[in-house]
Amino acid sequence: MKTQYRVVVIGGGVVGASVLYHLSKFGWTDVALIEREVLTAGSSWHAAGGFHALNADPNIAALQSYTIDLLSEVGEESGLDIGMHMTGGISVASAPARWEWLQSAYRTFQTMGIEDVHLVGPEEIKKACPVISTEGILGGLLAEREGYIDPSGVVHAYAKAARQRGAEVIEHNRVLELNQRADLSWDVVTEKGTIQAEHVVNAGGLWAKQVGRMVGLELPVTPLEHHYLVTDNIPEVEELDRELPLIVDLEGFTYMRQEQKGMLLGIYELNYKHWNMDGAPWNYGIELIQEDIDRISEELSMGFQRYPCLEEVGIKRWVNGAFTFSPDGNPLVGPVRGLPNYWLACGVMAGFLQGGGVGKSLAEWMIQGEPKSDIFGMDIARYGEFASNKEYIRQTTGQFYSRRFVMTYPNEQLPAGRPLRKSPAYDAMTANGARWGCTWGLEVPIYFAPQDFEETPTLRRSNAFDIVGKECRAVREGVGLIDISAFARYEVTGPRAEAWLDRIFASRLPAPGRTRLAPMLGHDGRLKGDLTLFNRGDGHWWILGSYYLREWHMRWFEDHLEDGVMVQDISDAVVGFSITGPNARTLLERVTHEDVSNAGFPFMSCRPMDIGLNRVLAARLSVTGELGFELHCDATEHVTLRETLRAAGKDIGLSEFGFQALNALRLEKSFGIWACEFTQGYTAGMTGLDRWISFDKGDFIGREAALKEKEGGGPKEILVTLEIEAKDADASGFEPVWQGDRRVGFITSGGYGHTVGKSLAMALVDRDAAEAGSEMSTHIVGEERPAHVIAPSPHDPEGNRMRS
Repeated sequence: MKTQYRVVVIGGGVVGASVLYHLSKFGWTDVALIEREVLTAGSSWHAAGGFHALNADPNIAALQSYTIDLLSEVGEESGLDIGMHMTGGISVASAPARWEWLQSAYRTFQTMGIEDVHLVGPEEIKKACPVISTEGILGGLLAEREGYIDPSGVVHAYAKAARQRGAEVIEHNRVLELNQRADLSWDVVTEKGTIQAEHVVNAGGLWAKQVGRMVGLELPVTPLEHHYLVTDNIPEVEELDRELPLIVDLEGFTYMRQEQKGMLLGIYELNYKHWNMDGAPWNYGIELIQEDIDRISEELSMGFQRYPCLEEVGIKRWVNGAFTFSPDGNPLVGPVRGLPNYWLACGVMAGFLQGGGVGKSLAEWMIQGEPKSDIFGMDIARYGEFASNKEYIRQTTGQFYSRRFVMTYPNEQLPAGRPLRKSPAYDAMTANGARWGCTWGLEVPIYFAPQDFEETPTLRRSNAFDIVGKECRAVREGVGLIDISAFARYEVTGPRAEAWLDRIFASRLPAPGRTRLAPMLGHDGRLKGDLTLFNRGDGHWWILGSYYLREWHMRWFEDHLEDGVMVQDISDAVVGFSITGPNARTLLERVTHEDVSNAGFPFMSCRPMDIGLNRVLAARLSVTGELGFELHCDATEHVTLRETLRAAGKDIGLSEFGFQALNALRLEKSFGIWACEFTQGYTAGMTGLDRWISFDKGDFIGREAALKEKEGGGPKEILVTLEIEAKDADASGFEPVWQGDRRVGFITSGGYGHTVGKSLAMALVDRDAAEAGSEMSTHIVGEERPAHVIAPSPHDPEGNRMRS
């Protein structure tokens, strides 16, 4: 053990070993892994070892695919046998909605370019797995690159391959403290002495919580118990001349694979149980938890019904081990805001499936400054401080575990960890029929309905379809009122504020009293935000963005902060409402003494304004494509502002509406949104945001890369609007787009345009397929539907209404 390394990775499980391997592979060889006991001691040694392709997040599914491809490569490179059994795997459905979901997932895999997946029927499933009962099974999704490995073999293969490149592995040496130096390097205090490291990676697994607390960080992660059993030899299996495929019985809450000449059966029970929520004891290692068969008996009996041969054989051993889970089940990866050179690679409940992708992405991030893939679904910045609450962690991780194999519908609102944050007018809006969704812990109105209304979960248009349509028409025909508390707001001040903003943003800055749409780029030219800049004219600037990106954007701002600039997140202190529709100015004139005519308050303007007794910052902006005004107020005045507007708008058709209607209205205008049309995986040129870039204003972050794309002929894919001949379902995202048999792109988001009477979608397609009128097809809930490219903005294409 040396006294100094470039990187110290804490934790010798599969994730830590993968991080070490990728760092050394990408050129950083002065790296060491420190393990308190021996490699695999924790969760890795007792893992079931299965790997499969399916994941609800396509970006994470792509990284899982990378891991699967990597496993054999690492085995060959290390010279160690990782016990790779590429048996193929089948996820089976026995409910109609689940079968539809698998058919949709099949098309998503096509979008990702993963071609070795197939839909299969019950007879094919039985042929592939003779021991299964296909009673009730409607079909399945077969993936050729699924199977299982030897968990210990994989960890040691990663570690040996890393050592061959110059990395070190230090066992039997617990980390005791982490202390940051003035130069932002770390003193890693261990049982065998103190090491200075430029970077520290928390890959602590079951001990990630404690390794986080060493630096004052309370991570949203906790262990839960998980059972599987291994049988004695099974005669039906012994007779086979091939191995059984990996089977995931989604309605049966079990997964199965062959183990020697028997079977391994794992259970995700509804009655979950946490284990040592504050982290495993330091002296815990290669140990198991006493099995609790009564608690899992219902799901276990379903497994025995699915595989009748289990009734006739003995159980060789039970495994009840602890695995770590985050609130949404995805890993916690990346740099931590306010903790320079401290990195996370933990909360990886499927380490052998996702560990390769986690290691690759983190190593790219540390060495190159950015991961090559859009991994926001794993980024620690998707959570804020609210997620550190123990009860929040208990509820949300338990919900995820118990719903691991439970069907979740896109229109379904899950209860765990809610309600947490409420806008001040929450109770008043609830009394008016608001139904609530949740973003980053904040309750947001999705639509307003009669008090006795209950929405039915579905993959298709729900019974809320007409309610949302009514709200859309109310906005287009009268005036709508929507709570905009779920906008992130940042205030920028200081003598260098203007110069800093000019470097951070790719657009020109707005003049005093004006606003501007402002793309923000990463150093590689990919997007970091589709934000709105307010120049208040008094030395104070506002940045508006997506509420759930608050931590992510603040980390970016602070990482690029300069002397003479202060950035403050004011999202909890400032809330507001937006009024939009042809009667919006009439309403505003009734509650203010100021000139709000088109000449007096033109499009894209902002200024302080009196609204009744409220003092607000008003902005002439529109997400719906109608005449619109955003009214930003102090949180203590939110209720009063709503009351003032509602009282003044009674006789001119004022109607509250929610974010489902807002989504439909913005699709009618071909307005993109973050996480759909705009992500850190796309460039401004691909998404049309390049029209806001000012290349002649001087240098800004990402300019060189964006200019290179522009001068190189532009991107290969561009954003278009599609009209789809849909029936009772609309596009949602990641459906493939076809011209004949050629896949030319994929849908980024979709929905029904209630006021234009069309099923609409936005899609990234090849440039040669982007011309208006181009005939295409796509798959909606797995069913092929005709589509064609239309001109942008099917509602008011000239944009006259919002500028009126």
